[in-house]
Amino acid sequence: MRLLKSWPDNCLFNVKSIIMNKIYTLLFFATVLISCEGSVGPPGPPGPQGVPGEDGAGGLIGQVIEIQADLNSGTNFEYFVEIPTEIEVYESDVFMVYRLMEVADGLDVWEPLPQTIFRNNDILLYAFDYTLFDVRLFLDGTVDFGKLDPNDTDGLIFRIAIIPADFAKGVNLKKMDDVLKALDVKDIKRIN
Repeated sequence: MRLLKSWPDNCLFNVKSIIMNKIYTLLFFATVLISCEGSVGPPGPPGPQGVPGEDGAGGLIGQVIEIQADLNSGTNFEYFVEIPTEIEVYESDVFMVYRLMEVADGLDVWEPLPQTIFRNNDILLYAFDYTLFDVRLFLDGTVDFGKLDPNDTDGLIFRIAIIPADFAKGVNLKKMDDVLKALDVKDIKRIN
């Protein structure tokens, strides 16, 4: 009787053992088949032609727009420029703003903002901030804005450059001519 009682346990143990051996054998052969390597097959056919794009600076598009603005008491010493909807702006883009300082010997002299001008014991700062949709040009500093000469506040010419971030790393952003050459800008859009 004792032998019969133990028989099902032994049988069950043997069945489990056999199943486990078969699983291990199957895993071994699957591993061998997967890890075997043969010669490389022929290359596949070429894919379809992509959509043609515009030529630009390495596929990166940069834009430059020009505006004329008054930064006087009538505008609360600030001016908002809406980015035209046809210009696509990304969060990673870099904005640079340049102010036309003078025309010397027929050449435009541009200075990047922010620009600090010291007058006697006062400071006049031309500055900007931006969102993806607009740029705000404004005056700041310790000078009395109401006493500024109209040459400092009226009819100012600015250029706004929207530059892809990866592209901006290799360009001297302080010189607008370098930015224009690097972006291969041929046409600057005047928006006002």
